[in-house]
Amino acid sequence: MAGDGRVRRVAASALCLLLPLAGCAGGTAADSARTEVQRLLDMRSAALLRHDEGAYDATGARGEYTRLRALPLASWAYRVTGLRRTAAGATADAELTYRVAGYDRAPVDTRRTLTLARTAQGTWYVTADRPAGRSGQQLWDQGPVTAVPGAHSLVLGAGQSAADLRAYARMADRAVPAVSGQWGTDWTRKVVVVVPRSLDGMAGLLGSPAADYRGIAAVTTGEAGGAGRTPADRVVINPDAYAALGTLGKQVVLTHETTHVATRTRTTAATP
Repeated sequence: MAGDGRVRRVAASALCLLLPLAGCAGGTAADSARTEVQRLLDMRSAALLRHDEGAYDATGARGEYTRLRALPLASWAYRVTGLRRTAAGATADAELTYRVAGYDRAPVDTRRTLTLARTAQGTWYVTADRPAGRSGQQLWDQGPVTAVPGAHSLVLGAGQSAADLRAYARMADRAVPAVSGQWGTDWTRKVVVVVPRSLDGMAGLLGSPAADYRGIAAVTTGEAGGAGRTPADRVVINPDAYAALGTLGKQVVLTHETTHVATRTRTTAATP
């Protein structure tokens, strides 16, 4: 009996030693998978920035590339913040930051959820990339992006004709010097205007119910009162309400929203 007790104590001690090792092995495997997924997303980002469709396609689903190809990007990067293994592969939580070339001093920062699978050889690839949780959509989530540059503006649209977007650009190009004439030139003197297909599209971009913006022709995103680096500003149009305005009303709306862009670092959230 005493011998049996010693055997049990030895076995228990050995098990206690093995359990931490098993935990370390599991942790190492999880860390390895997360590192592999991060590397995959780095490759995907680099391919997008250099317009290498073949290399992008090699990292997984290519629909996003088609929708994004017209967007002039200065930077694009994912940071994996979490990885959950699933029966089919894995789901990754990631922060996406990007800047539009020539317009953004600071990046847009948004959260994304990516679905991943593995090839027969064990290589990860992306099967889907969508807004995370309560994060708002990005314009390319609503369809291919059309970009129309102006003298002082960049108009980005989804579900809008290039001709209609050029009309927005003309209005924005008049708004920028008008605002500079009153406020001064200590701002970017450029504006990015985003035009979704409809009110529902606007609400999707802002991550809020459509009822919150019914009858509102446009809003400007970004944080007021920032010190130094403020998030990239966007004038987001409600095309349904905007279309109901006359020419003067449309110009007033874009000039008003451009004023928010110009004064962003000098105003507070209470500023109308």
